[in-house]
Amino acid sequence: MNLGEVMKKDYLFTSESVSEGHPDKVCDRISDMVVDTYLSLEPQSRVACETLTTTNKVVLAGETRGPEINKDELISKVRDCIKDIGYDQDGFSWKDTTKIETHLHSQSADIAMGVDSTGNKDEGAGDQGIMFGYACNETDVLMPAPIHYSHRILRLMAEDRKSGKLKGIEPDSKSQITIEYKDGVPNAVKSVVISTQHSKDVDLPKVKELCMPYIEKSIPKNLLGNLDQKDIYINPTGNFVIGGPDGDSGLTGRKIIVDTYGGAAPHGGGAFSGKDPTKVDRSAAYASRYLAKNVVASGIADRCLIQLAYAIGVSKPLSIYVDLFDNDEEKNSHVEKLINENFDLSPRGIREMLGLNKPIYQKTAAYGHFGREPESDGSFSWEKTDKSKIFK
Repeated sequence: MNLGEVMKKDYLFTSESVSEGHPDKVCDRISDMVVDTYLSLEPQSRVACETLTTTNKVVLAGETRGPEINKDELISKVRDCIKDIGYDQDGFSWKDTTKIETHLHSQSADIAMGVDSTGNKDEGAGDQGIMFGYACNETDVLMPAPIHYSHRILRLMAEDRKSGKLKGIEPDSKSQITIEYKDGVPNAVKSVVISTQHSKDVDLPKVKELCMPYIEKSIPKNLLGNLDQKDIYINPTGNFVIGGPDGDSGLTGRKIIVDTYGGAAPHGGGAFSGKDPTKVDRSAAYASRYLAKNVVASGIADRCLIQLAYAIGVSKPLSIYVDLFDNDEEKNSHVEKLINENFDLSPRGIREMLGLNKPIYQKTAAYGHFGREPESDGSFSWEKTDKSKIFK
């Protein structure tokens, strides 16, 4: 039985999101800040930055190639990230109580040799790997419903927390939504889970009171329906005062399913954050989402999955796979042909097509890389549907 047949059944499906204050997301934000810092000074910079956080400590490691950036300047920018997220707690703060180390060093000459363009050789992929893109018509942004609404809850909570409208809630939060599908279409929300860090003077009933409006604002009424209160779980452990990197260590790239489709579609081998766009883990995943979204926006399919495969140092993808979930092999092959004829999927071609050599990555680090609105600074360009007419 293939995935297309499974998707036509009646079933329950669950996806989770985590907030920008989750320890792993703090790391993603910091790593993407490093990418943005280099790209803002030199658009052709190379960056592969990993971040570790724990109680009162942040450690950066990885490879870069580009302008010289003073360590103290970078450490100051790390503190700015932590401050913007909202941490000023005993166990983790933007202030000097949190120690920050940076161990970034020059990019490997062997990697540079394989990636750089020389003579008649076009720029190659920064690594081997497979990348997936997916789109479906379950939501107006062509994303699976469970992950889209899970993101929305936490994003709205964070906006109000940072503006001062939501008081007593701290940065570290998680959400999870289970949706019942009937014949492959979202029918009703069956459960909602929110676990959120809170100040010590806020009790559990108050936390529930503060969170409930965000569930109602984030999920369409036709899906929320008559969801029973017993199926809404808010801070089910009862207390969540110690959170963030003080409560659990964080690492870059540990929330890759949260970053993409919530498990509704495959994910390739690599994470996104901390990588410049020569790394196809990032750029080709954006390109495959761009392709899949334009296919679905064209109206020829309700769902589309695209896989791209690359080899390090090789410019063109080794393979392009398309699944429209309708068992129409001729149509799938036709879409593959249209992609080959109309899109340059080399690393350079992707960057130029989507304008990726810009400092646009910090804002991708939380609430998903997909399903976001394209912005005037070039961020989320892969969410445009300007090529849908190619597939009509």
